[in-house]
Amino acid sequence: MTKRIFRAMFAVALTVLLCVLMLVMCAVHSYFTGVQRNQLRMEMALAAQAVNHEGSRYFENLDGTTDCRITWIAADGSVLYDNRSDTGEMENHLAREEVRQALAEGYGEATRYSGTLMARYIYAAQRLSNGTVLRLSASHGSVLSLMLGMSGSIALAVAATLALSLWLSRRLSRQVVRPLNELNLDEPLSNTVYEEIQPLLRRLDSQQRQLRAQSEELKHKQREFNTVTRSLSEGLVLMNSAGTILSINPAAAGLLEVTPNCLGADFSVANRNPEIEALVEKALTGQKGEQTVSLKQGQYLAASSPVLAEEDVYGVVLLLFDVTQKHQAEQLRREFTANVSHELKTPLHAISGYAELMKSGMVPPEDMTRFSEKIYTEAQRLIRLVEDILRLSRLDEGAEELDWAACSLYDAARQTIRELAAPAELKGISLKLEGEDAVFYGIPQLVSAILFNLTDNAVKYNRPGGSVTVRVENRETEAVLTVTDTGIGIPREHQERVFERFYRVDKSHSKEVGGTGLGLSIVKHATLILHAGLTLESQVGRGTTVTVRFPKK
Repeated sequence: MTKRIFRAMFAVALTVLLCVLMLVMCAVHSYFTGVQRNQLRMEMALAAQAVNHEGSRYFENLDGTTDCRITWIAADGSVLYDNRSDTGEMENHLAREEVRQALAEGYGEATRYSGTLMARYIYAAQRLSNGTVLRLSASHGSVLSLMLGMSGSIALAVAATLALSLWLSRRLSRQVVRPLNELNLDEPLSNTVYEEIQPLLRRLDSQQRQLRAQSEELKHKQREFNTVTRSLSEGLVLMNSAGTILSINPAAAGLLEVTPNCLGADFSVANRNPEIEALVEKALTGQKGEQTVSLKQGQYLAASSPVLAEEDVYGVVLLLFDVTQKHQAEQLRREFTANVSHELKTPLHAISGYAELMKSGMVPPEDMTRFSEKIYTEAQRLIRLVEDILRLSRLDEGAEELDWAACSLYDAARQTIRELAAPAELKGISLKLEGEDAVFYGIPQLVSAILFNLTDNAVKYNRPGGSVTVRVENRETEAVLTVTDTGIGIPREHQERVFERFYRVDKSHSKEVGGTGLGLSIVKHATLILHAGLTLESQVGRGTTVTVRFPKK
């Protein structure tokens, strides 16, 4: 901009200089022409007076070096005398403008090009007393010739003027541009440099307000997006059409084992899972894809989807959903179905086999009672199994048909000990109840089921002559139930799975004691519905302690 202003100023200065020079030269030329005409008139007056007095003798005394051309013309136009040319070769001058004017008016002037002398001349003619005409002429220079004559002075003046114009143009252009370069664009309306740029500054201020508002809105949306994506347990990765990572939330960074600052990196470089990489490459071609992949954290469903605009792929969205629990539930369902089939099949086969033997008459009369007892025992086992399955099914549905009420944990424990006193006495196991009463808000049926199953297991899997202690503690925020036995104990590798359905540490021993394998699973589901905490501690050969913490609120 400074150069353009400089060039414009210099061009203006140069144009003005040339125009002024031409005007000055025209004025000088006009001035010198006027001076020349006045001088010629004066000389004409003197020469005419001399010729009137001396006649032709005046021309005899003329010096040939005079600057003026003197011509004496007769009344008929013939040339009587000329100090520059031969009169015999000169044409008649009667048609000359200044001669006609002098003969008619006494004095005449004219300016024209002289073919005889090959130059432009000013002519002055005066009629003498004897009727002849005396004419004086002097060469009249043009503006160009005048400029050529003054070329030295003109060149010096032009050079000085150009130098001054260059200096002033550079200085002025810098002074004009400096305030523009020093504008405070952050606060446009605070600038008061040029009134002419105020509309521009107001427009800039308006645009800056709009940009700041849009920037704040974008930042707000970005913060919202970051907050939402950070809180997602699912992994989220956004990529452009080249596969470059634009955004990745912490969950995805942890699952893919990449650093959160991998933004701008190529996904194929950051990712180490070939299955996920294949899904992303498929999405970059415009196709959706889903696949369950195994990651260190578990089983995840990877879903890739292209971002399309007019059939062109502008980016890719990759989502990672945790389906570990779903897979585990599916696995548990398959195991549960297989276990139920197996557990139901065993007593049914036993009942069918004994009944078939009795029907065929192959059982001696003295064994009928024993066979009937076997059928009764297996039938009771089948009934308990079906009841436990139904109970678990209701617990899976949330036990919505059961009512919540105030529960006395100590009273429920005392009732449970009464119910199990006979089986415990048969095995020589002592049952003890300790602690104090604790009341909390819960579902009485589920509390009783928890107490019964824990105490029943403690009796069944105890050693002969052992003991079972049920303790109730009343704390400020919770009621604590502890069931401790001196039984066979549970190995550490099985402790995490004993609450699974039909899971048995020792299947042969479980069948001997008549367990269904669903007791601890019922306990776990009941505690989940009651929002209670459940912990288990056990040592092989020394016994097991199960603790349940029921919240009072």
